[in-house]
Amino acid sequence: MSPQTRLALSRRRARGRWRVPKLDAEGESRAVHLHRRQLRLAVAPLVLLFAGILGLPLVFRLFPGLDTVRLLGIPVSWLALAVLPYPALTWLAGWQLRRAERTEDERA
Repeated sequence: MSPQTRLALSRRRARGRWRVPKLDAEGESRAVHLHRRQLRLAVAPLVLLFAGILGLPLVFRLFPGLDTVRLLGIPVSWLALAVLPYPALTWLAGWQLRRAERTEDERA
């Protein structure tokens, strides 16, 4: 069980005033290593997120004809803004979650 899970479970069982449990030296170094590794892993999804969000206006600027193209009577540019980001965000979140969990499992 990870230190974070142990901490969350101990909060529910605690009666009265709750204090943060102290990690041993090995647990603390493991937590610091995991934190740094997961921060490094988060860079790629963040770059893709910002590229997607900031790239849409650029695509619309480069291809102004997207306003005239229609799919089911709706302009493609509107569909790109209203529909496209949500599956992309879901995929990015799932990708990052799998990578973070794999990192935790490697050190278990």
